[in-house]
Amino acid sequence: MKFTDSQKYHVSAGDMVLIISMFLLICIGFISIYSATSGHQGTALSMNFQHQIYWFILGIILILLTINFPPQFYQALSYAIYGVIVVSLIAVLFVGKAGGGAERWLAFGGFRFQPSEWAKLATILALARYLADHHDKLRQKKYLLISAAIGLLPMLLIFKQPDLGTSLVFVFIVPSMMYWAGVSPLILFLTFLPGLTMIASFKLWSFFLIMGILIGVLYATKKNLLFSISNLLLNISVGIFTPFLWNSLEAYQQKRVLSFLGLVSDPKGVSYQVIQSKVAIGSGGVTGKGFLAGTQTQLRFLPEQHTDFIFSVIGEEFGFLGGAITLLLFIIILIRGIQIAAKIKNRFASLVSIGITTMLLFHFFVNIGMVTGIMPVTGLPLPFVSYGGSFLITSMIAVALLLNFSIRKHQY
Repeated sequence: MKFTDSQKYHVSAGDMVLIISMFLLICIGFISIYSATSGHQGTALSMNFQHQIYWFILGIILILLTINFPPQFYQALSYAIYGVIVVSLIAVLFVGKAGGGAERWLAFGGFRFQPSEWAKLATILALARYLADHHDKLRQKKYLLISAAIGLLPMLLIFKQPDLGTSLVFVFIVPSMMYWAGVSPLILFLTFLPGLTMIASFKLWSFFLIMGILIGVLYATKKNLLFSISNLLLNISVGIFTPFLWNSLEAYQQKRVLSFLGLVSDPKGVSYQVIQSKVAIGSGGVTGKGFLAGTQTQLRFLPEQHTDFIFSVIGEEFGFLGGAITLLLFIIILIRGIQIAAKIKNRFASLVSIGITTMLLFHFFVNIGMVTGIMPVTGLPLPFVSYGGSFLITSMIAVALLLNFSIRKHQY
């Protein structure tokens, strides 16, 4: 198989808008990270701005490399990449370096590698290949279960770190890609319902609500009795099994899960962060307090303001206008991602594109909801804007793949 080509490709106006939007978001991130860490001279935080620039330069190099190979190259290597990342996720559990109360990094000398960020791209590539290779067999249970398992394996390994926020990204990516591949909504609902049942089983009323919805769906779709009873028993079994799984977790892991689900209050931790974030955004007004002039930001009332809560820095110092511009740039990228996925003739590339778009959408939606107090605090960073090397680089590679597929959209 030929993995390089010598053709010259045309970059469309839509592709240029995609590139410009990404770079503008990265610039907004630079400004916000500098503001959030500028008062920490002599500490590790004071180097964050410089580190982000280094990672950006590396990201540019990787973008140029990524767009140079056709989709067939990534399709051929997808399973190998997935395997390496899964092994890395397993290694993290035994020799990983701690961060944020979890084992998340592998260290190689002075270099730190966060497998969970790369796992999202690796899973998208592997699942896209599997769905593309078996697109005519996706009505069979075997192929549906294998598709779900491709996403479930890294999700469980990341959950074990524990990194609940990142593990939830897979819950969004996998069904979206399977739907794009042609799997019916009903089959997707039944395939992923046990996961929802597990969450619902923390409250008796929510568990019975899910069971009622399941019975209603099975009745409305007129499925045969054996099929209906099998699905009902499966989900009831999951509800019964969940307490045993719960008791196998450490106390701090249980606290993280309960806090995430909103079942316990944490006024000095998660709740404090959300309160300070809302104060920062609200105090920015229409045009903001100005660069380096945000009191919540400069007086360090908000923990993790350069990572998960970076949008609060934008809202305070650049106001509603700054926040609106940031949101608009994200919307442009998401719309362009959907357009690319819809126009590409290569099935694998189309599935990768929709996977990337849904990954970015989930991060964007959850992060903005988190900092504004609409959603629970999950620890998910804002793509292109939040501080973090692995996440910035993988986000840039994701856009590079979209660009790669777009300029080759007529290739099969």
